[in-house]
Amino acid sequence: MTTEATSPSTSASPTARQVWTRTRGIALALVLLVAAAVAIAVVRSDARHGELDPRSADPYGSRAVAELLADRGIDTRVVTTLEDAADAAGPDTTLLVAVPDLLTPRQQTRLHQATEGSGGRTVLVASGAASVERLVPGVTADPANSLDSTLDPDCALPAARRAGDADTGGIRYSSAHLDADECYPSRRLATLLRVPAPSGSGDTVLLGAPDILLNDRLDRHGNASLALQLLGSRPHLVWYLPSPADASALEQEERSFFDLLPSGWLWGTLQLFVAAALAALWRARRLGPLVPENLPVAIRASETAEGRARLYRKADARDRAALALRSATRTRLAPLVGVPGTQAHTPEVLLPALSARLQGDGQSPHTVLFGPPPGDDAALVRLADQLDALERQVRRP
Repeated sequence: MTTEATSPSTSASPTARQVWTRTRGIALALVLLVAAAVAIAVVRSDARHGELDPRSADPYGSRAVAELLADRGIDTRVVTTLEDAADAAGPDTTLLVAVPDLLTPRQQTRLHQATEGSGGRTVLVASGAASVERLVPGVTADPANSLDSTLDPDCALPAARRAGDADTGGIRYSSAHLDADECYPSRRLATLLRVPAPSGSGDTVLLGAPDILLNDRLDRHGNASLALQLLGSRPHLVWYLPSPADASALEQEERSFFDLLPSGWLWGTLQLFVAAALAALWRARRLGPLVPENLPVAIRASETAEGRARLYRKADARDRAALALRSATRTRLAPLVGVPGTQAHTPEVLLPALSARLQGDGQSPHTVLFGPPPGDDAALVRLADQLDALERQVRRP
């Protein structure tokens, strides 16, 4: 009984141990990443997080001010849709809009229409140029923010005078309303602006920065006093957290994927492309002309041919193997029959010269040199033998 010897593994057919050795580092990193993600999700599963969210106990949340208001009998309700915020506007309600710039232009107009004659108070937190002119006509936001975070009231508004200095530095506002209260000025522009409603009841308060509402800054300066007075003038507080998933934004104004991305992500992606281009140029640099270098070991031609043959066999590439054999044979036969090397692979030139040399002996050269690819390994072996026989016939004196 004969047994077939098992060929040693090569780079084309690595063993399972070699595959594990190469990939175990990546697999371990993925396992650690998944484990860390699961651990973080478990730890934070019962907590609410979000900037300016009155349910969040994070440093940038606003749960502390909501609890202080609750101790004074003021209930706080969180809404995330424009419809709920507009319906809640009324004379006994303070409506706080956390991030007005997230609203679309149509949403901003709709919110202004709902609050203009409601008789209640509307507090806009860090309303920029994209929203302030629609929400409070006659008020503009200065492009340059305040350089100081803690400012003095310097106005006659009772709430500001009782609170004293506070962390209101941020967006600065200028107003065309003569009866507006301009407080906490920075370079002659207010960072807290109170605009009375035209009807005489109700008002709109613009806060240049959200700092006085944050958990980690509420106990500094007069932040707590100012926040409680601004938000506690009515028995009800509606805290509006705009959401990109609001149906009013999706139905009224279609926004592309790039519109939803913050500008910082786009700049970051551009920087990554620039860094990748610079890295590619660095890696592709040329320190001088190419220098030929001898191989460290001499490889016999038979080993190279055998290695390529094994690759062809593993891929069942009999068509490529047959094409290589036929092309090499045609190249060697062309000078023997007086055909230029540039036309060695042209049947109309090579075959007539071969037929004149062979004079009808053996198999047709057309089938051997330009025939279809073999269908199995046995046919490939026969083709190799036929090519050898054809070449011997041509070389025979």
